Amino acid sequence: MGTRGLSGDRCYMLIDDRGRFLSQREHPRMALISVEETPTVLSIRAAETVALELPHQLAEAEETCVSVWNDELDAAVASTEVNHWFSAFLGLSCRLVYMAERHHRAVPGGHGRQGDEVSFADGAPLLLASTSSLDSLNTRLANPVTMLHFRPNLVVSGSPPFAEDEWRLIRIGEVELEVSWPCARCVMTTVDPSTGLKAGDREPLATLGRFRRSPTGALFGQNLIPRKLGLIRVGDAVEILL
Repeated sequence: MGTRGLSGDRCYMLIDDRGRFLSQREHPRMALISVEETPTVLSIRAAETVALELPHQLAEAEETCVSVWNDELDAAVASTEVNHWFSAFLGLSCRLVYMAERHHRAVPGGHGRQGDEVSFADGAPLLLASTSSLDSLNTRLANPVTMLHFRPNLVVSGSPPFAEDEWRLIRIGEVELEVSWPCARCVMTTVDPSTGLKAGDREPLATLGRFRRSPTGALFGQNLIPRKLGLIRVGDAVEILL
């Protein structure tokens, strides 16, 4: 675990010709691109394409200015061959960029402390969701959804539904995490990760909006900021410190 979150997490990003980040919100076909981590490379796969191999860290490369929401920062640009692979699959001109240790982006939106950093994620180093909260949501849906619709990188079980709303500081393995602010969900939750298609009924977002609405949007999951770094493993117990 690093200050920006899990090691290597969301350090790569696709951008358009203007340098603006690409998202499943506008390009749901991105959901069909999968990433498998091996000890030596990242294996990128998509239907009817030859697998693409990327290094865990991009070597010295041309840099460009990129934008993520209201933030601008420099990032390293992948090779022409790599950029063509993504452009061909998505059917649009795009480039892959990488955030190295020398690149910096502050946690946005007035959250966190001075010096807190984040990768190319929407806002926080980590996103936590619970299986009981998902189960509670699915009891309200005609067609249940999976946790992949919400893309958390920490999934917990054994707590009551939405108990995470009350947590302020937790420990998982060696790591202590500040539960900083709830995650307001967007239209990306309506993209089926198995098909890359948006739900015509806007579910599960429509239902979330009826029973989890807040001034910032429909809430599901909590954004976390690491406060004590260390090793975290699948199966580690979650301790509620505050």
